[in-house]
Amino acid sequence: MLTNNKRLAAAAAVLLLAACSSQPQKPAEPAWDEIKDSGPATPVDMLATPEPTPVREPIGKAGNKSPYVVNGVKYSIMKGVKGYKDTGYASWYGTKFHGRRTANGEIYNMYAMSAAHKTLPLPSYAKVTNLDNGRSVIVRVNDRGPFVPGRIIDLSYTAAQKLGYIDKGVARVEVVALDPDTLPSATDTLVAEKDVTAREALAQDASFKLPSNTYLQVGAFSDRSQANRVRGQVASVVDYPVSVSPVFNGAKTLYRVRIGPLAQQRSLVAARESVEQNRLGTPLVVYD
Repeated sequence: MLTNNKRLAAAAAVLLLAACSSQPQKPAEPAWDEIKDSGPATPVDMLATPEPTPVREPIGKAGNKSPYVVNGVKYSIMKGVKGYKDTGYASWYGTKFHGRRTANGEIYNMYAMSAAHKTLPLPSYAKVTNLDNGRSVIVRVNDRGPFVPGRIIDLSYTAAQKLGYIDKGVARVEVVALDPDTLPSATDTLVAEKDVTAREALAQDASFKLPSNTYLQVGAFSDRSQANRVRGQVASVVDYPVSVSPVFNGAKTLYRVRIGPLAQQRSLVAARESVEQNRLGTPLVVYD
C-alpha cells in the first residue's frame, strides 16, 4: 500500500504531467520542400516596371562552377552565349525565395527583372518571348534553375507578370541570350548617363537596385598600414567611398578594405571592373 507521502508524490507527478500536456505546443516548422511558392499575398501591379539596360559584366566564379550536379543530373556551364536560342517552358518564382541568396551571391528580388537558368553564365542577359501572346522582356540571369523536366528558364514574379502568365504558372517561350560583345561596359554606360533624367531613371530601375548594405570587399589584412595603402590605391581608381573597417576574428583583428555601400548593380560592376583592370585584386560582394 502507498503511504501518505508516496500518495502525495504520485499525485504531484500526475498534476505535473497534466500541466505539461496542457501547454500550447509550438507548431513544427514546415520542411523547405513543403513550403509552397507564390506571389505576394496582395497582388502587385508591376507592368510599368522598367526593363534592365543590358551591359557587359565580367563572369565571376560565383554560381559558375562547372560541371555541377542537382538531383543526380550533371550540368555544364556554357563558356559563351553567342548564338544561344532555345524554346520550351518558363516557370516563375516568388515569395519562397524572395530575400534569399541567388546562385551568384546576390539577393533575389521577385520585383526585379531577373531570371534563373541552368547553364547560361552568371550574370548574363536574355530576351524572353511568350510564344502564346508575343510579349517580350529583357531579363538579367543571376540564378540557377529551374530543375524541373521540360522547363528551360525561371523568371521573377515581375518578369512573368509582364509576359502575362502569372495565373497560368508556366508559358511556352523562346529564350535568346544577348551577346556581351555587342553590349556597352557598365563603366561606359555610367559615363554616358550624365543628365538628371537618365540618373533618375536609373535610380528607379528595380532590376539594378541593391540592398542598402551592399559592399565590394577588396581584401582583409592583418596589418592596418597595409590595408590603408590598399585603400588609397583603390580610392584612386573608383568614384565610390572606400573604407577600412576592423573585424575581430577570435584573438585576431583583420582590417577590411571595402567599396561602398553601393546602391546600384551597374555601380558595383563598374567599381569591380576598375579594381580588376588596375590589378588591385578581385573584389567580393558582401553584405554588412
